[in-house]
Amino acid sequence: MIFRKLLVQYEIEHQLTHEEMAKKLGISRATYFRWLQGNTKLRTRTKQNVAQVLGIDDIDEILEESEMYKPVLGKTKAGYDFPAQEEIEDYIKVTKKDASQGDYFLRVEGDSMEGAHIYAGDLVYVRQCDYVPSGSIAIVLIGEEATIKRVHYKNDLLILEAANPKYKTRSFGPEEIEKLPVKILGQVRFVRTDFV
Repeated sequence: MIFRKLLVQYEIEHQLTHEEMAKKLGISRATYFRWLQGNTKLRTRTKQNVAQVLGIDDIDEILEESEMYKPVLGKTKAGYDFPAQEEIEDYIKVTKKDASQGDYFLRVEGDSMEGAHIYAGDLVYVRQCDYVPSGSIAIVLIGEEATIKRVHYKNDLLILEAANPKYKTRSFGPEEIEKLPVKILGQVRFVRTDFV
């Protein structure tokens, strides 16, 4: 988050667009947007360029501190029929241990995972990956719909199970997985509940 603030502050002070800033830093526009979203993994040579442009002596310290902030990327449905959204709502500071175990938070909508103590309004901390062990709770994309479910594998089937009996278990065969598509986006590492 500190790194992002420094980049944006530099842009404002020098009246640069995101594209102009990316060019100045010698990186692609896509890479620069990843940095703005909180992905602060930089190569050694890139670190040197950034430090020189921003006039920073210890870029590693700033990057390490920035890694302690993870973005809240919109919402996911604890249920079905909810379009996938990805917009940064906020940043949350995490411990060094947690920073290494996950990538982002999603806010839960719906009640299909209440039996797993995941309630509407909770934040789930997600490690981005395309496979989870059977029995894990994961964020799954079905077509353009993002949902949170417990994932099981049986024969050639991918099974998505709710933790609330009023929701049906859904199964997908290889053709459906390919055609829809059905993709695992990440594994839920923990749930954060804020009491207002």
